[in-house]
Amino acid sequence: MRHWLKDAHFRSLLKNSSYLAVSKGVAALASIATLAFAGRGLGVAMFGMLILIVSYAKAASGLSKFQSWQLIVRYGGSALATGEHEEFKASTSFAFALDAVSGVGGMIIAVMILPFLGHWFGIADQYLWLAMLYCTLLPTMGAATPVGVLRALDRFDLISWQGTTYPIARALMAGTAFAMQAPFEAYVAIWFITDLGGDIYLWFLAWRELRRRGLMTGIRPTLRPTTLPGAWRFAIHVNLTASLQTAWGPIARLVVGGLLGPSAAALFRVASSLADSAQKPADFLAKAFYPEIVRMDLATKHPWRLMLRSAALSGFVALAAVLILLAIGKPLVNVLFGKEFLGTYPILMVLIIAPVIGIFSFPLPSMLYALDRPDAPLKSRLIGTLVYFVIIGPMCLRFGVMGAAAAFVIGYAAMALVLVLQVRTEYHRVRVKRSKSA
Repeated sequence: MRHWLKDAHFRSLLKNSSYLAVSKGVAALASIATLAFAGRGLGVAMFGMLILIVSYAKAASGLSKFQSWQLIVRYGGSALATGEHEEFKASTSFAFALDAVSGVGGMIIAVMILPFLGHWFGIADQYLWLAMLYCTLLPTMGAATPVGVLRALDRFDLISWQGTTYPIARALMAGTAFAMQAPFEAYVAIWFITDLGGDIYLWFLAWRELRRRGLMTGIRPTLRPTTLPGAWRFAIHVNLTASLQTAWGPIARLVVGGLLGPSAAALFRVASSLADSAQKPADFLAKAFYPEIVRMDLATKHPWRLMLRSAALSGFVALAAVLILLAIGKPLVNVLFGKEFLGTYPILMVLIIAPVIGIFSFPLPSMLYALDRPDAPLKSRLIGTLVYFVIIGPMCLRFGVMGAAAAFVIGYAAMALVLVLQVRTEYHRVRVKRSKSA
């Protein structure tokens, strides 16, 4: 592995992913502490109601928001590397407009349809007003423009700093609410305040960095990216792919809540949170991998070698996390959440398969985006989502929450298989093209 460190791109990937690793590690611990406080303070049923309210807003955000950070990295990142600022400003302006329009539009639609859909998802009528209020976060929730700006400017340290602040604040506030035996509405307020505060802080960091580098002039929201060839095509493909990806977790919890009740949604949420912790190494490596790969010539062997090395590094770290969860998962659930949540453990044992798949497949979407194939990850996500939502209902009714977990894993495996086949096809295409030009 020592000779891997001679690769400047691999060293850059390690540096940026290490910032995110520290942030994600702290955030994961804070998130688990938050869930433990809320679970113990509210009990399984009311904790499940909180999860359903938050999940509805996150599902609406995931379906409506453009992952515009990828636009900024795709068009602006390479331009900045060559000293060209105009393309970066144009991509930032386009991303900003997409975020604003999709956020406001998503909020209006989510609030309007909630009274008709709430009972289908297990949200009690007396809490519909709280769910509507939570939906007002959609214009800022999951803001992608500031993330794209900071990634393109190689300020992963600021992203990592922001990523630790609001989870810690939420954990402290949830701990206080638990100690004071606060009512249900107080926990919803805690989630709302910390979500809003984290989003505003991220926008502030991006604005400050742009101003410090003298890049603010010329950035104006626009939906007409005339200087960015293929920008709308790229944005639509990425949006559809990311929307499906983002919505998987929240929609799954809503389906489980609608079919099996809030208590089942609570158990599924706790199990998925613990399982997700094993995939964190792949997540932060993926976020650092994409900006790195777009700067490279994909006709050479170098980016493909970096892809394999990144997957191997992620696998080594994350498999250790999986083994730890397998060994101490049950006592961990008992200590953190209490005996009422011990039903989480068998669900976790099924869901843990998904992170194992994700550990080794995380570089594949980035490779396809860099190869100007934004349609390919969308196709794989559509196939996986179709499989997932076709089987989750019957499997929930037949096997309960375990069925929902198994459906998630099967859908995830289908998506990963299609990704592998597509990347393999593109690799052979690039090799043939290179041999003909040689």
